[in-house]
Amino acid sequence: MTEYARGLAHEPTLKPERPFFSSGPTAKFPGWSLDKLKTEVLGRSHRSALGKNRLKYAIDLSRELLGIPDDYLIGIMPASDTGAIEAAMWSMLDPARPVTVAAWESFGNIWIQDAVKQLKLPNLQVLTADYGEIPDLTTIPQRNDVVFTWNGTTSGAKIPNTDWLEPGREGITINDATSAIFAMEMDWSKLDATTYSWQKVMGSEAQHGMLILSPKAVERIESYDPAWPLPKLFRMKKGAKLNRGIFEGETINTPSMLATEDYIAALEWAKAIGGRKALIERADANAKLVKDWIEATPWLRNMASDPALQTNTGVCMVFQGDWYDSLAEEDKAGVPKKIVKLLEERAVGYDFNGYRDAPPSLRIWCGSTVEQEDLKRLLPWIEWAYEKVKNG
Repeated sequence: MTEYARGLAHEPTLKPERPFFSSGPTAKFPGWSLDKLKTEVLGRSHRSALGKNRLKYAIDLSRELLGIPDDYLIGIMPASDTGAIEAAMWSMLDPARPVTVAAWESFGNIWIQDAVKQLKLPNLQVLTADYGEIPDLTTIPQRNDVVFTWNGTTSGAKIPNTDWLEPGREGITINDATSAIFAMEMDWSKLDATTYSWQKVMGSEAQHGMLILSPKAVERIESYDPAWPLPKLFRMKKGAKLNRGIFEGETINTPSMLATEDYIAALEWAKAIGGRKALIERADANAKLVKDWIEATPWLRNMASDPALQTNTGVCMVFQGDWYDSLAEEDKAGVPKKIVKLLEERAVGYDFNGYRDAPPSLRIWCGSTVEQEDLKRLLPWIEWAYEKVKNG
């Protein structure tokens, strides 16, 4: 706890050099600038040899950095992580098979709504938990297909391990990994369809998602034809077979080549600093700094109370203490909003309010593209702003 948490009212002097703490789109990598992006492909068709080569290069770099097995396929999908995971759900989930959808935050609950209201799966197990907790995943039968979110983007709660998924299980696993991948190790042997978006952990431009398929996932897609209509953006088959061109850079619809180059620049930066290991180490160190500060700050607590569940990316914190607890619900919701407004007005920190559907909270992104020194400078400002809000 710094001097500001003890009630001193003067403003801190140092500001973060890069005040970007949004949980998506996240901060650009250190040293990013437009002139780092290659532009030869701009104005060219994405189906030209050059265009396809750059898309394939993005896929190949992703495979290398993430350690994705050689027999897994990687495709660039439209509509960000949402498009990628919905394409997987709509193409692979079969009403004749038992399915579990597990969620413990806002986006996971959207996948539940897809399963219940859109796909109307008749043999469906729904597992939910409050923000900061996760459901008992050991209750999922191994024969069930399962849809889950590796890391709760809006709750700061992640799965502690994959022990609840048995090797060689009968069901397929569909994993929304968008705020975990590049910051946490993926257990590829237990994952069949894994999705993420460029604007999350790598801080790249939005609108494109990634879909990673195991051989088991490919077999499911090729052996199953959904009864419901599939929008063009979800169609991954050509005849009875998977359209493998999608996984070689022949995208379903026109991608932004400028966004592609931005993603490539982030991947090349990651490779240059030491790859996946270095990315995870940076996120771990950033998150430890923030979590230690939360522990030392009496009016805050981590939204995820169990340390085994606490994320190393979007760390979420809620308020506590006599003053806060005495407020009306509307006034409680105003506390983080006022703190964020005070710091945004001073260009100290942007976009670190909690998610709109989550409990009143702050959410600080700690992924690898954020510099630890900027986090160190942000925290005293939050303490100053809290005192200012508390004392009117």
